[in-house]
Amino acid sequence: MENLRWFHEDMVAVVQISSPPANALSSKLLQELSAVFDDIEANNEIRVVLIHGEGRFFSAGADIKEFTETEPGEGFTKLAKYGQNLFERIESFPKPVIAAIHGAALGGGLELAMACHFRLVTEGAKLGLPELSLGLIPGFGGTQRLPRYVGTARAAEMLFTSKPITGLEAVQLGLANHAYKDEELLENASTMAKDIAKKSPLALRAAIKLLNKAKTEEFYQAVKKEAKLFGKISESKDSAEGISAFIEKREAVFSGK
Repeated sequence: MENLRWFHEDMVAVVQISSPPANALSSKLLQELSAVFDDIEANNEIRVVLIHGEGRFFSAGADIKEFTETEPGEGFTKLAKYGQNLFERIESFPKPVIAAIHGAALGGGLELAMACHFRLVTEGAKLGLPELSLGLIPGFGGTQRLPRYVGTARAAEMLFTSKPITGLEAVQLGLANHAYKDEELLENASTMAKDIAKKSPLALRAAIKLLNKAKTEEFYQAVKKEAKLFGKISESKDSAEGISAFIEKREAVFSGK
């Protein structure tokens, strides 16, 4: 594994995103994450999964430099579908998954966190979906999961302004479960994971299945549409401008084309 580290003890698998400096979700990292979940699902000694980031961030988002190497249109749609399928698997995973978020969970990083069953955050963590500032839209299910947690109006504000919210705000809005001081996050996340791991695996699996029954057919149709639009928008001049501006560290100037 180049981008992930993981181990398990006390029935808890601890998965660390280790792709400094931003822990960006590259295609390679997503493939490694899928392989890790294969191993965890097959291991009967593991009952709970805890995901966190190494260094300054949980994950600052997708690997934008990789976008310059991805074919606009179909290439972006294919990337979105892969991420959506992986995150759907995490949300439906038969073992509870906890995201411990510090620093920032932005773009794809927040989409990953929203697919987990719990989100524990530091008080000052930044959570947001800034894709519109790149001339893009979220592509890993973010347009559908965010309103489920914070409501349509606040989701629209976060999407349209690209401004993140703090960990404390995330708890107030229902996006996160609990907020802690920086130095207390992993300790509390570990305690929660170990407490949950004592529950019956059969009961946990059944509860997860029932929670996911709350998702309607409209959700699945909508994420398919999201992937198609993600690909379509990637072909625009605005998308090329937004990605270039990000890499060149300047403000994007969008033309609407």
